[in-house]
This record gives sequence, structure tokens and C-alpha cells, in this order.
Amino acid sequence: MKKNLNKELRIISAGKVYRRDEDDATHTHQFTQVDCFAVGKNISFSHLKSTIELVTKELLGKEANIRFRPSYFPFTEPSVEVDATCTRCQGKECSVCKGTG
Repeated sequence: MKKNLNKELRIISAGKVYRRDEDDATHTHQFTQVDCFAVGKNISFSHLKSTIELVTKELLGKEANIRFRPSYFPFTEPSVEVDATCTRCQGKECSVCKGTG
């Protein structure tokens, strides 16, 4: 970034995350997390949002509905969490999504 001050940087990274939780029927100590960020002059949240929408639809399918929820993360601002419809039942409720759609 220091060498290319006028360049934009958009990154999406996915990986396994581990947390100190006891495993039970609805929680596991390991899950997949996706982090996305965009840095540059004249970049707004709408640029990041459109990038997240594009990647999510490519991963889950064009018919996937997504929702952005404001969230607090101490290392980024603004921050959101992204929810997507279940890829198995398309939001109609099934055992995979535990009836949440």
C-alpha cells in the first residue's frame, strides 16, 4: 500500500476458525469465516457491499438471498455480518438450516 498510494486494494479471505466452545448439537469449536475489506481513496461502503454480493452469489448461487446486518468489530468500521438463505431449501426451512431458512 505504501508503494501504491493511489491504488485500491480489495481482499476476500476465507479459512477455518477455532474458538474455545464446548461442542454440542448446535455449536462446534471450528467453523469457516470469510473476511472482506476494501481500502483506497474514494472507496465507499457500497463498493465493498457490491463485492460481497458478487462473491456470495458466485459461491452460493444466483438465487441466494443475502442480508447485511450492522455489527461491531473493534478492528474495522463500518462492519457488517452477512446472512444468506439456506442453499438446500432456498429459505423454505429444512433440517440443515434448523428451520431458519
